[in-house]
Amino acid sequence: VQLQASGGGLVQTGGSLRLACAASGIMFNVNSMGWYRQVPGNHRELVARMTWGGTTYYADSVKGRFAISRDNAKSTVYLQMNMLKPEDTAVYYCNTVPPISSGFWGQGTQVTVSS
Repeated sequence: VQLQASGGGLVQTGGSLRLACAASGIMFNVNSMGWYRQVPGNHRELVARMTWGGTTYYADSVKGRFAISRDNAKSTVYLQMNMLKPEDTAVYYCNTVPPISSGFWGQGTQVTVSS
């Protein structure tokens, strides 16, 4: 299994980033895929999810600012993040929803929003 997240970086408050996650070794087309984030010392939280059929869910903290999408042909899930805030600073991971039962998590990508 591989879940390779990319696209993070340093951005100012109000800026935008687009994350991408290429998956392999999973049945991507039939799984709900999600973006999670984690701040050191906190639990990992789900911020966005998209079912195989395209239904989306967003955490209240990101609703209206983030948009998840997926390309099943490329086994890739994206997260467009707009109007970023300092509290969005975290390591962002993609995984299935619920997460892969083996407990596997990819490397994640760091997003830092400066005030």
